[in-house]
Amino acid sequence: MRCITISTQKLAHVVACTSLIALIVLCLAWELWLAPLRPGGSWLVLKVLPLLAVLPWLLRKNIRAYQASALLIWAYVAEGATRSASDPSTLSATLAEIELLLCLVFFISVCAFARTVPYCPNDTSENTDSNPKP
Repeated sequence: MRCITISTQKLAHVVACTSLIALIVLCLAWELWLAPLRPGGSWLVLKVLPLLAVLPWLLRKNIRAYQASALLIWAYVAEGATRSASDPSTLSATLAEIELLLCLVFFISVCAFARTVPYCPNDTSENTDSNPKP
């Protein structure tokens, strides 16, 4: 029996994109149908716009998008932690805990992806001194 191995970078990319898409779907469903702040939906659904903006770049494996989304996701972690502790509705608190879980999975996979990308600073092949000349 052959062992199938998937590269760490590919696995991290798939997990990051999947968890981000799941987070987008969760946020849309949460604020429009499942447990909106106001009956009929709320303007808080607009919180998915930054996630939607970064998604195409993540799908293209753009390292800058991974770096930016690693910082962006902490706003969603803060919202999930706040709403899981303060929302009176059990459904809303549960959705907030799911949001927290998806955010953490996303952040871990983004970090794993970023670790696999080789670091290539500016080409310094002409200047081999430790102190660059002006």
